[in-house]
Amino acid sequence: MNTIKFKVIGLCICLFAFSNNTQAQKKKPVIAAATSYNLEGNIKGLEDGTTIKLIPGATHSSESAVAETTIKDGKFTFAGKLNEPRLFYLEFGKNKGYIAILVENSKIKLTADAEVSKQEDERITFKNEVITGSKSNDYYKKQTAFKEELNKDYQDYHKGTEELSKSYSKARTTGDKKVMDSIGNTPEWKTFEAKEKAFFTKVQSSSEDLISRHKATWWGPFFMMTQYSYFTPDQKPVFEQFSQEAKKSYYGQLVDKDLNPKSLIGSSIANFKLNDKDGKPLSVKEIVAEKKYILIDFWASWCAPCRKEIPNLKTAYANYAEKGFEVLSISIDKDQKAWLKALGQENMQWHNLLDDNKVSNAFNVKTIPATYLVDSKGIIIGDNLRGAALEEKLKELFKS
Repeated sequence: MNTIKFKVIGLCICLFAFSNNTQAQKKKPVIAAATSYNLEGNIKGLEDGTTIKLIPGATHSSESAVAETTIKDGKFTFAGKLNEPRLFYLEFGKNKGYIAILVENSKIKLTADAEVSKQEDERITFKNEVITGSKSNDYYKKQTAFKEELNKDYQDYHKGTEELSKSYSKARTTGDKKVMDSIGNTPEWKTFEAKEKAFFTKVQSSSEDLISRHKATWWGPFFMMTQYSYFTPDQKPVFEQFSQEAKKSYYGQLVDKDLNPKSLIGSSIANFKLNDKDGKPLSVKEIVAEKKYILIDFWASWCAPCRKEIPNLKTAYANYAEKGFEVLSISIDKDQKAWLKALGQENMQWHNLLDDNKVSNAFNVKTIPATYLVDSKGIIIGDNLRGAALEEKLKELFKS
């Protein structure tokens, strides 16, 4: 309520003050904080009946929709309650197109123009997106605006190297090391690699700065979930810097669960099948046949701790392979080319397969490197064994 005070000096001023104070007595209505959200969408260019799903985002897992509706006359609505703001993806059609939005308890409006591809996949793209009513979404967009600069940097350092990259990629795919070395030794390629390294250093510093500036609230762990596709043990100190409020938030609990997954020791593994570098499907049953112990190693080409652990795996493999020890490395890489490049560089003498998300989810892999030691019966008897710990465990097992 607004209150206007006047000094009373003379009758005229008294009358003026009285008049204004009378108006001030008309109280403005008190608006209570919203306890639920109402998301109204208006999308041009989509047919009536197009399905729209509300899918949780920033979770590092494949999530099921929490709500579903269909579009009519370009309009749709979602409503519900949240304890704190949450990121959701609006999925249009069956995996045809997406719009990300931070939803909070308020009245939110979304407008956009959709365009359906005439290709067989019928992908849906959007332009002229406008989201109003969510202060959290506004803040999210502002805090992550630096990504536009990073996207420009990425495009800039790739300009002029398209043909060279194509030739290198072809040589790597065919295993032509001579051509790879020839290209790799050119000044152009060395310049490209230097710019690439600088780019990823900038990406890392930008992400770390974003997270560290939000240590006191749920935004900190939320940005951890959005900036990292997977966690490694290196991120544990990042989580520890958060306030108790941040750690107890919805996203704080997700980060904690990902960084400190529940042990699977004592459980059995299911027989799964994945493709190797040549696209050949292999089952774990085939790989472990007649082996006494197998170390299942989840890793990725971009994971520095994973790459540092490979020499230790090579030592263990050399010492115990003839005694019945096997290693199975499963990459969670999304970029198959990056995976193939890493395989060529690391020269691992055991089976290497590419994850399909289902296998890593079955093992509840949240951080990498993640290792599981399995016996001949398919029972997990150890996890997160690396370096000296792995050597000690194998020495104990094969001694007995």
